[in-house]
Amino acid sequence: MIKAQLEAATIIGKVLAGASLTAVLQTFWRANLTLSSQQRGAIQDLSYGVLRFYGQLDALLELLLKKTLKDMRLKYLLLVGLYQLQYSKAPPHAVVDHAVSAARSLEGGKGMQGLVNAVLRNYLRRREVLLKQVMKNEVAQYSHPQWWIDKLRMQYPRSYKTILNANNQRPSMTLRVNQQKIGGDEYLGLLKESGLDVQLLWNGAIKLIKPVTVEKLPGFAAGLVTVQDAGAQLAAPFLDVCDGLRVLDACAAPGGKSTHLLEMANVALTVLDSDSERLARVKQNLDRVGIKAAKLICGDAAQPAKWWDSKPFDRILADVPCSASGVVCRHPDIKWLRRESDLLKFSANQHKILNALWPILNKGGKLLYVTCSIFAEENELQVEAFLSQHSDARQLPLIQTEMIEGQLLPDFQHDGFFYALLQKS
Repeated sequence: MIKAQLEAATIIGKVLAGASLTAVLQTFWRANLTLSSQQRGAIQDLSYGVLRFYGQLDALLELLLKKTLKDMRLKYLLLVGLYQLQYSKAPPHAVVDHAVSAARSLEGGKGMQGLVNAVLRNYLRRREVLLKQVMKNEVAQYSHPQWWIDKLRMQYPRSYKTILNANNQRPSMTLRVNQQKIGGDEYLGLLKESGLDVQLLWNGAIKLIKPVTVEKLPGFAAGLVTVQDAGAQLAAPFLDVCDGLRVLDACAAPGGKSTHLLEMANVALTVLDSDSERLARVKQNLDRVGIKAAKLICGDAAQPAKWWDSKPFDRILADVPCSASGVVCRHPDIKWLRRESDLLKFSANQHKILNALWPILNKGGKLLYVTCSIFAEENELQVEAFLSQHSDARQLPLIQTEMIEGQLLPDFQHDGFFYALLQKS
């Protein structure tokens, strides 16, 4: 546990300094190939957990300290210890003892042991009083930045608390059955035979009651099933594809929606992404499900002149870069890395991509605009602005009881997404 505490504290420090948690962990795994699966799991759990509840943990630590810590390594180690005491099943005495030992291994750590011991034991003694005190602060109560809380309260006055609480849950693991290879009922039978408990969701997606590694999913390597959020599984059906259409999946990585499109119909699919490494992941996903027909291009969706072959597309899936405010439960670092000013930057880029893709859509064709955001600036306001500037565009209705005017809010079964289907007259 000592190593896990130390490594998690280092990882958290890098993230709060501005790095993506996913990127930091990928670099760390590559540099530590000898870690056991148990060690990897512990480090990942501590890193994600602290960032998920950072607002609350940071407020608690502030109450427990008499003065601000100058050594940030020590601060992050204490946050790890507080997270374990509050949210893990580890014995409290073991958490404290290991944290004290971890502090000893830090440079100059001999003088830190007493402080770590005193802070964590003080928390155990005063837990109820301290938790009650910090809950008066919204950042601590919801573990989100204040600007985020204020914006959600303004845009969703009736449901903002539900959204914030859903963001702080562990993400669900949801499956999409490849109907070209196996029927849904038949695959449910395979899951049952494997001893996996599942729940069938509103759109046919399969939620695992307890997440497992993909190696434990029957037929995963053979392409019988794909891991994909239930909300993301709406994209391909909404795009209304059929055999023979020429389709573009812009900003396609990691490829879940690409494989879904090809599983639904025999289309001529062009898969586009601006990142070659991410495009390689799309190819891996296509290969796993046994699809060879797609054309993969590394290019910028906002600059079609550099990659487009001048043949119009009948369908375009524009899953544009966004704030990712709808997938916070999977990426808790987003809450602390995003700034309110970032929304304007994302919005400007989305506007640029929409305007660039519209001319390469065939007359009568359809473009599905998608974000994994819940902020209006990137969603309904973006679409309203586009429609006001393009007289040849009209928005088609999307019927889905879980959505409100195209907005799917995150809850305990799926992430948050926005969908708008636009047709060229």
